[in-house]
Amino acid sequence: MQTLRLSNILTLILLLIAAEHTLTAAEIPGERSTWNGFVRSDFQVNDHTVTVIIPRQPAADHPWVWHGEFFGHKPVPDVALLGRGFHIVYTRCSDLFGAPAAISHWNTVYRKLTEECGLGPRPALVGTSRGGLYCYNWAAANPQKVSCIFGDAPVCDLRSWPLGQGTGKRSDAEVQKLLAVYRMTDEQTLAKKALSPVDQLQPLAAAGIPLLHVSGDADDIVPIQENTLLLQQRYRALGGKMEVIIKPGVAHTHGLDDSTPIVEFIDQHGH
Repeated sequence: MQTLRLSNILTLILLLIAAEHTLTAAEIPGERSTWNGFVRSDFQVNDHTVTVIIPRQPAADHPWVWHGEFFGHKPVPDVALLGRGFHIVYTRCSDLFGAPAAISHWNTVYRKLTEECGLGPRPALVGTSRGGLYCYNWAAANPQKVSCIFGDAPVCDLRSWPLGQGTGKRSDAEVQKLLAVYRMTDEQTLAKKALSPVDQLQPLAAAGIPLLHVSGDADDIVPIQENTLLLQQRYRALGGKMEVIIKPGVAHTHGLDDSTPIVEFIDQHGH
């Protein structure tokens, strides 16, 4: 009888500990709505909107996925990861191109989500197209705070896009925004001083951050040779681990017909 009672007491203690550390929707601030059947919360940090999608049953270690840009485009992996207990996060700071101002804002959002909201210390980053600039540049500044990075046809070198100094298409409108962000008028100086992922890989490799990219080999906006494959070459030379899934004959589009490799990669490394 005493053994049974002791067992019951220990079980109750464990349940109370688990309940104390279970993240609930109530701990995430903001205005509530729904997204693909899940609770969505939107709130402001430094005049930028932060969106958090809350899983029905958060995983014990409170893992989360942080999007650099284009949240909601091709959402199948996010929905699957929500089902596995991940929170999904996006902070809108468009047209900052992963510049120091964007990194500073991400630092503030990270502190709020981890220190005040209870999310885990090492999010998985998802960089879609120009979103790769945010993810990689923030990771380079905070390598110990990142579990893994998934790049979906990501921009890895500003000289390729939007500057168009290689084989990719130049975007005059985006170049003007980039110059404004860095407060420069000289494109040559900009090309040397602006932050590009391919130039900042040493901290990621040293931290052992695994990478996965999905890119089309017919992408003429963010050419795979000047972005994903160049980054892969440099990362592996530094001892880093990186997998690339190439979509033959595919231009600048995103996702996979079967998202399993993306979901499994983040689920494996994102805790």
